[in-house]
Amino acid sequence: MSADGSPAAADGTTPRTAAGWEGVRDRLHARGLRWTPQRRVLIDVLSRSDGHVTGAELIERCREADPSTVPSTVYRTLDVLEDLGIVRHAHGVDGREEFHVLPVSDHGHLHCTGCRQTWEIDEGEARALVAAMREDRGFRVDLSHLSVAGVCRECAAASAG
Repeated sequence: MSADGSPAAADGTTPRTAAGWEGVRDRLHARGLRWTPQRRVLIDVLSRSDGHVTGAELIERCREADPSTVPSTVYRTLDVLEDLGIVRHAHGVDGREEFHVLPVSDHGHLHCTGCRQTWEIDEGEARALVAAMREDRGFRVDLSHLSVAGVCRECAAASAG
């Protein structure tokens, strides 16, 4: 951990996209949260996570570093980190909550029920669907919560053949 509370990599360098982690300690203090060992461990674990991670995975990873990790502290801290833009929560097709670490843009997901693969749907791909929902129903889609289950091309071809 660097002096400002930003995670430091094992080689002493700052982890990927360090700007998102700069001053996180001060930003948590501004929200009335103390800089506890558990929060420090969570920030370190998150800084080494890429893409999506579930709350259960985060708790498990934190407990590897600090067995006294309490799930409620992890989830409360994740709520604040979401307000700060460091993580964004979404829900998989099975309803499981996932966290996107340092999200660059909103995106949804396609889930194949055959092979269980998942692909991201970016704003461009979802544009027509989102526009239709807004125009037809006056509904504003939160793309980060859009999960579509179906069968991918390969699984469909395999089941047809």
